[in-house]
Amino acid sequence: MVEFASGVKGIALNLENENVGIVVFGSDTAIKEGDLVKRTGSIVDVPAGKAMLGRVVDALGVPIDGKGALSDHERRRVEVKAPGIIERKSVHEPMQTGLKAVDSLVPIGRGQRELIIGDRQTGKNCYSY
Repeated sequence: MVEFASGVKGIALNLENENVGIVVFGSDTAIKEGDLVKRTGSIVDVPAGKAMLGRVVDALGVPIDGKGALSDHERRRVEVKAPGIIERKSVHEPMQTGLKAVDSLVPIGRGQRELIIGDRQTGKNCYSY
């Protein structure tokens, strides 16, 4: 993670010879060309747990809803290696799409990843929610 002179934080993604691409976690209006950017030495993590329910937070998990600080929460890294197939919970709950052709030919489980191929403007996107 990096921090700009204005206090805005970001994460470096594109590391090239002459420049670095950074995703900014805040207002970019305070950032000017030539500003000093320092690495923080930390890996991006966010609050996790029941304290997050019903709260409005920014990209780093800082509350912005005016209800005060989060209480009793743990922090989890944003980028982690996905668990192996053995450690994952099995897909056991079916998800009905409402289309008999899809439900009978390609049954889908809740939480399962499935590639949906088709022409543009045919409604594929409505099944991804």
